[in-house]
Amino acid sequence: MTNQVAVHAPDLTAAVPFYGGQPDPEQVPQIKASLLLHYAGLDDRINAGIPEFEKALEKAGVEYKMFMYEGAGHAFFNDSRAERYHEKAAQLAWKRTLAFFKEKLKT
Repeated sequence: MTNQVAVHAPDLTAAVPFYGGQPDPEQVPQIKASLLLHYAGLDDRINAGIPEFEKALEKAGVEYKMFMYEGAGHAFFNDSRAERYHEKAAQLAWKRTLAFFKEKLKT
């Protein structure tokens, strides 16, 4: 969902997709926000789209930073599902997210 918001909201300053599906490469140039991308190392389905997404981001000149959380699976941030929650990855991703927003959303 966050990637789609970034595509369709040209006034968006910053966005942080968590292990989300990537937009179509032809939509990537519409992204004007800085992105902080969090992906789970054990999420083969979602991760399969990363190389094409990165290529499109670079071609479009979109500012982004990506983190891969090894040992974590899809939905690692969801603490309401013990079988998916990865505490170490979730805490680090949250720390990085807060720092990113603090940097990008200065008033």
